[in-house]
Amino acid sequence: MASLVLSLRITPSTPPLGLGGGRLRGRRGAVACRAATFHQLDAVEVREEESRFKAGAAEGCNILPLKRCIFSDHLTPVLAYRCLVREDDREAPSFLFESVEQGSEGTNVGRYSVIGAQPAMEIVAKANHVTVMDHEMKSRREQFAPDPMKIPRSIMEQWNPQIVEGLPDAFCGGWVGFFSYDTVRYVETKKLPFSNAPEDDRNLPDIHLGLYNDIVVFDHVEKKTHIIHWVRVDCHESVDEAYEEGKNQLETLPTLTAGSVKLNVGQFGSALQKSSMSSEDYKKAVVQAKEHILAGDIFQVVLSQRFERRTFADPFEVYRALRIVNPSPYMAYLQARGCILVASSPEILTRVEKRTIVNRPLAGTIRRGKSKAEDKVLEQLLLSDEKQCAEHIMLVDLGRNDVGKVSKPGSVKVEKLMNVERYSHVMHISSTVTGELRDELTCWDALRAALPVGTVSGAPKVRAMELIDQMEGKMRGPYSGGFGGISFRGDMDIALALRTIVFPTGSRFDTMYSYTDKNARQEWVAHLQAGAGIVADSKPDDEHQEWNV
Repeated sequence: MASLVLSLRITPSTPPLGLGGGRLRGRRGAVACRAATFHQLDAVEVREEESRFKAGAAEGCNILPLKRCIFSDHLTPVLAYRCLVREDDREAPSFLFESVEQGSEGTNVGRYSVIGAQPAMEIVAKANHVTVMDHEMKSRREQFAPDPMKIPRSIMEQWNPQIVEGLPDAFCGGWVGFFSYDTVRYVETKKLPFSNAPEDDRNLPDIHLGLYNDIVVFDHVEKKTHIIHWVRVDCHESVDEAYEEGKNQLETLPTLTAGSVKLNVGQFGSALQKSSMSSEDYKKAVVQAKEHILAGDIFQVVLSQRFERRTFADPFEVYRALRIVNPSPYMAYLQARGCILVASSPEILTRVEKRTIVNRPLAGTIRRGKSKAEDKVLEQLLLSDEKQCAEHIMLVDLGRNDVGKVSKPGSVKVEKLMNVERYSHVMHISSTVTGELRDELTCWDALRAALPVGTVSGAPKVRAMELIDQMEGKMRGPYSGGFGGISFRGDMDIALALRTIVFPTGSRFDTMYSYTDKNARQEWVAHLQAGAGIVADSKPDDEHQEWNV
């Protein structure tokens, strides 16, 4: 097919070209550039594409995809991302999502990498104050919103996307961002109001979402890269104009720097030293939690600590290292307003695909063995651990309850129970709960019902969160919330923000550096947070040790 033929040209002095009518622009670097361009579609393909586009618009679709595809054996997601976002531009909303899932005999196969930059619209929420920025229309508005999640939901209700064949089975455009743990305060307004929240020492957004019309999807199995642009017909004077402008925006890939992006992780700084609470304070909190459990106030609560370290390693370098040493189903480098998230999460917060809700509790942990034989021994030890298994079953029940709140009666099922999943350093017990979303509800209702999942809060959930506010002493922020995407057609895939490093990008982190100038490297502060589930027979020393695992 002509659309899959790749033409390469070395253009040291050619200005970068971008996706989306110049919206996604690379930046000219000091080295030679390699640009990948598409050969023109043949006449038959052009007519088929134009006919499909205009037929969709005639049927009432107001947001329609155009796609090009090239062979990508010469491209990498890291190079493509660095092309779209400058190495010193930490305020530019953008993302790189990747996935590594379990394959046969323990091998890992990661099929897709997804990249987006320069969203057409942004929504930022902080304690009921919401800012909506429409970059295409060059408008900005601020408003008070009791529930900020209703804003992107209302925008989605205006969409009628065209569903076409040939798009990859990955996120192909829509909302991308994060929902902090404290997003639950918009849902449980009486029991968990912002007025009763613990100290907010970082002033990070509760929610940040970007609307990405332009997406790059790498298919590592077929060795192809899909470039997708969603055309908003309502932003154009005619369907003909919308199609022509959309087609023009897909003619050229962004320029890519030649060679590779240097990886420098040799200056990670000192060991973790500064914690949100001391070891003794954490153990006292465990004792206090057990008193509430014995009094019948709760069954379980997840107590976390936040640690801080200073580092000269750039967040993108940290992500590149993390994707090698700890591959996981939900890997993300996400630049948002106020912070950068570097994540390697194994767990779903909530997923809605074709109106099927999926919840996958992950609870029960043991280290990996040094061999397959030791792995099997440790797996049996994990499954015979009464405390961890009881905790897992409790969280499966909580997951069933969360899914059941928004599912059709009788549709909630436990598809898998007590499976052991292997990751690079640990093994977890996992289960899968599914349900069919009620007709009058959307993916946003499923998210509201799930936030936050029981594996990071406890049971009963709301009472456990009240105690977390009292005992942890600081707002959690992104940790134990979620990050991911909501597609144009209404599917949602939100990962639980565990094993997620938060790099604040406020005013005290505004001295940027160049990879080529070692003396100008920026010092970052990395926040790392993790917790342990406290139950009736928990031992303070053991729970503190579980955090270290």
